[in-house]
Amino acid sequence: MKVFEELQARGLLAQLTDEDEIRELVNNGKAKFYIGFDPTADSLHVGHFMALCLMKRLQMAGNQPFALVGGGTGMIGDPSGRTDMRTMMTTETIDHNVACFKEQMSRFIEFGEGKAMLVNNADWLRNLNYIEFLRDVGAHFSVNRMLTAECYKQRMEKGLSFLEFNYMIMQAYDFMELYNRYGCNMQFGGDDQWSNMLAGTELIRRKLGKDAYAMTITLLLNSEGKKMGKTQKGAVWLDPNKTSPFEFYQYWRNVSDADVLKCLRMLTFLPIEQINEMDHWEGSQLNQAKDILAYELTTLVHGAEEAGKAQEASKGLFGGAGSLADMPKAQLLAEHFADGKIDLIGVLVAAGLVQSRSEGRRAIEQGGVTVNDEKVTDIKTTYDMNQFDGEGLIVKRGKKNFKKIVMK
Repeated sequence: MKVFEELQARGLLAQLTDEDEIRELVNNGKAKFYIGFDPTADSLHVGHFMALCLMKRLQMAGNQPFALVGGGTGMIGDPSGRTDMRTMMTTETIDHNVACFKEQMSRFIEFGEGKAMLVNNADWLRNLNYIEFLRDVGAHFSVNRMLTAECYKQRMEKGLSFLEFNYMIMQAYDFMELYNRYGCNMQFGGDDQWSNMLAGTELIRRKLGKDAYAMTITLLLNSEGKKMGKTQKGAVWLDPNKTSPFEFYQYWRNVSDADVLKCLRMLTFLPIEQINEMDHWEGSQLNQAKDILAYELTTLVHGAEEAGKAQEASKGLFGGAGSLADMPKAQLLAEHFADGKIDLIGVLVAAGLVQSRSEGRRAIEQGGVTVNDEKVTDIKTTYDMNQFDGEGLIVKRGKKNFKKIVMK
């Protein structure tokens, strides 16, 4: 199966502007394509997974990826999917985040001469002459047409700043710059980016003539992919200092039955035939599929050694086998104790399993807390300092949140 057909089989492609031309370029390793990344944090998260895996697949087929980080557009902010205006970031913060992105992207794609390139749109956006830009680029955009774009319509009632209104024009200009500087002939993005991407294709063809060769593709379910990066406590990061390999593994181990095969198709590099054979799996077999998914993705981000440790810890915690040595830990300090004792609510708060004592009290009273696999419902339960020596205590809140609690 050729790469374009494999992308279709894995459910990755939604809308295309020039399907036959795109298939020809991609399958023959002639695509120079870009995907944009918004540097709003110092780590990528699992919502970026679909884009990162797509870049890896296409590079393996001989195509050249351009990872475009928005060092310039990040100073404006994309209104797509937002209900309010984002906080402005300094150039220093943006530049730091860009450097972190490249290190993490290197897990997926290979940078170097003739290989993948990391490009920062700050290089051409931060020093633009406003009047020249309006005359050269702005003249090709219809305000009436821009206001019909979904990314703008959803913000009109609450207010869309003129700053944000410029985002579509800036993104379109990005594509033209990449086309002119590097011969980049293709752009990928999520379904929420379709209007912005079409604007880029149209700008190139209007400015450079009918022979200009620029195409767009959107990723099916990319908006859902972004949601995958969010949990009740925030984002699931690729940075191990923000989300440990064990927590990362558990995130994927806990995907719903309905999503596990979809994630295997879209995000792993297992042969599509092997995944298709799992279509009839159900019950405990789906748990096996989740283990496969979690191991494959943790290996991709953190390496085989960390993935193996996370798998062993997961088996030890939930399957009665394996090792608990690498499960997430929380350390108590002497100051957490009064007269050598600490109550269970205090343990939950100190471990970060609840945000407040009142939340901890409710969790205990509702039967959602266990200590070493024994349910505890008495909010007055206390523990001595020496109980946290050595292996400590394993405290769970619900089915998915747990820590090994030890003394520092």
